[in-house]
Amino acid sequence: MYIQKKRIVETPTPKWVNTNKGTLDLNEVAFVNWSSGGSNSISAIVSGKSSLEYSYEDFVWTSALNASYGINQQESEVLKKTNDLLEISSSVGYKRSGSSKWYYSGRLTFSTQFANGYSYPDTSNPISKFMAPGYLFFGGGMEYGKDIKKLSIYLSPLTFKSTYVLDDDLANAGSFGVDPAEYDDDGNIVVPGEKVRQELGILITNYYEVDVAKNVLLKSTANFYTDYLNSFGNIDVNWELLIDFKVNNFINASFGSLLKYDNDVKTLVVIDEDAEEYGESGAKVQWKQLLGIGFVVDF
Repeated sequence: MYIQKKRIVETPTPKWVNTNKGTLDLNEVAFVNWSSGGSNSISAIVSGKSSLEYSYEDFVWTSALNASYGINQQESEVLKKTNDLLEISSSVGYKRSGSSKWYYSGRLTFSTQFANGYSYPDTSNPISKFMAPGYLFFGGGMEYGKDIKKLSIYLSPLTFKSTYVLDDDLANAGSFGVDPAEYDDDGNIVVPGEKVRQELGILITNYYEVDVAKNVLLKSTANFYTDYLNSFGNIDVNWELLIDFKVNNFINASFGSLLKYDNDVKTLVVIDEDAEEYGESGAKVQWKQLLGIGFVVDF
């Protein structure tokens, strides 16, 4: 007698995965009758990230919200902002077969900040505000990744970039690359400054994640963008490096480095300090480094 066994075939089902993470990093220094001198200080960075991923067969859609804000208070000095980010991103990908490592992909990213930024110790003239600047990237291309959550290379030959400066004073000054206002001989505004700058160019991004040792995770994200219409070949760079040192499920240490270059973001130089007169100089490489120990909550 021949008995035929039934073959069980698993039917793919749509999957939703939601992850949430909150972090509080603290740093405090205090002195009492300290012979070498020093200033009491305290700093804190609050950050949160939420992501939602949908996958079904060879289709994947991921959206994320990333926010952080940091402050520093030193004795006898004004409260200073050390970190400020609000970012929303969404990407879709589709590959033609389960064995393929290439995705047809589309991405949208929007970023701005929460609060005013200043060139300390001057806190009367903001040099940045909410939506001044704001950046929007939208485009499509191809993405390569054997394990796309840990390694991906994205190439978009057509990416639309918008820079928003929705503040009259900053727009009139031509901050962040928008066209400045035009004035008559008496100093009156004839044509207000533009509040939106639009570009179309090439975007290349790379994400890499690796465990370099037990409980030590390295993450690297690099973005390169150049505009077809304005100064093609002049590349905007945004490279973030983060190393997480996990102590336990609730405490970790982190080291972060952020390097940026944007030719549209000019630096200010003092022309007349008494008259508070400033002028623009060329763009420079920007670098920020963070080191902290904090509390982590996954929910």
